[in-house]
Amino acid sequence: MNEKKIPAIRFQGFTDEWEHHKFGDIAKFINGRAYTQNELLPTGKYKVLRVGNFYTNESWYYSNLELAEKYYAEDGDLLYTWSATFGPHIWHGEKVIYHYHIWKVDVSDRLDKYFAMQLFEQDKHDILSGYNGSTMAHITKYGMEKKRVIIPPNIEEQKQLGIFLGKLDQLIALHQHKLTKLQLLKKSMLTKMFPKDGARVPEIRFQGFHDDWKLYPLNELAVFGGGHTPSMADEANYKKDGICWVTSQDVKTDYLFDTRTKLSDKGASELKLYPDGTIIMVTRSGILRHTLPIALLKIPATVNQDIRTISVGLSFSSTWLMQYLKVHERELLLNYGKVGTTVESIDFSKLKTMNLLVPTMDEQEKIGAYFSRMDNLIAIHQHNIAKLQHIKQAMLSKLFV
Repeated sequence: MNEKKIPAIRFQGFTDEWEHHKFGDIAKFINGRAYTQNELLPTGKYKVLRVGNFYTNESWYYSNLELAEKYYAEDGDLLYTWSATFGPHIWHGEKVIYHYHIWKVDVSDRLDKYFAMQLFEQDKHDILSGYNGSTMAHITKYGMEKKRVIIPPNIEEQKQLGIFLGKLDQLIALHQHKLTKLQLLKKSMLTKMFPKDGARVPEIRFQGFHDDWKLYPLNELAVFGGGHTPSMADEANYKKDGICWVTSQDVKTDYLFDTRTKLSDKGASELKLYPDGTIIMVTRSGILRHTLPIALLKIPATVNQDIRTISVGLSFSSTWLMQYLKVHERELLLNYGKVGTTVESIDFSKLKTMNLLVPTMDEQEKIGAYFSRMDNLIAIHQHNIAKLQHIKQAMLSKLFV
């Protein structure tokens, strides 16, 4: 730890030691207004900005109320959402009334607004680092006002930091925007390139294909398997070249390349190794509350007891089938889900008998290749976002005290 309060890296020309302040001494946190349901209108003079509107423009309430100026947010204002999803935002848009679950932050002349945005982001990162996924971070106005931060006394240094880190945020936002557009495009194309209920052909298909898709039960096209909990490697018997072991927590993307979990020799011998191209599906451990995790192995791996596998032969496309199952996720949850004594699960024995519409192998391969290319683009943007976020956190640790 530095004896003097100075960052490891700073812009040229700045040498002053940074200073301790309470947030409440350098910024004013203004509560938004609470509304009754009768005050929230389908149309009106002002939009009512709620927490969810930072992530979607599709659902707005309006108000005709004329309020004190402090209850309005205008383009460029620094806001902080403190309920549900918490964190800072620069508002970009028309004049709005902001909800009670949002604070407007008026900074003093000792604090640059865009530097303050980065201070709040770093504080959010620190808060989340101390909480697990099942614990909700508790943010209060009083606690935020009393929180101590270290800032440069020179407002010009603050401005340069805010501009530099803001450019990183813009790059992250650009990749996030492209990612969101790709994900929406994929969702739309999935609905158009697979037959809708009652149809035998999709709405959109590649040139040269005209035949109806044929109905087959899944168990005529694939073989099924699964796993159990293996013996893990202890530190003394750690295998550097161990086998990848997939757990239900690992199935968060459509393609699995490496889960980096290593097994002992005994553990590796206990489980079957499934080849790349195997479809894996989480069928236990409360998955039915939200989504049905499905992925395609891109490396040989073994799986735990919460996962079932679907393997197809050379005359059938596993990439196409994986996308088919993604399209019919809701149907799988509704038709094959069951509730046990302790966990929600998929009735896999019943799932094997499901009927699905299947095109020719050539059409399967074209559809699978199309979505694979799209998934590769999605993965590139996800990788770039993660890399830029990592760079930003690394820079914050060097640029801040």
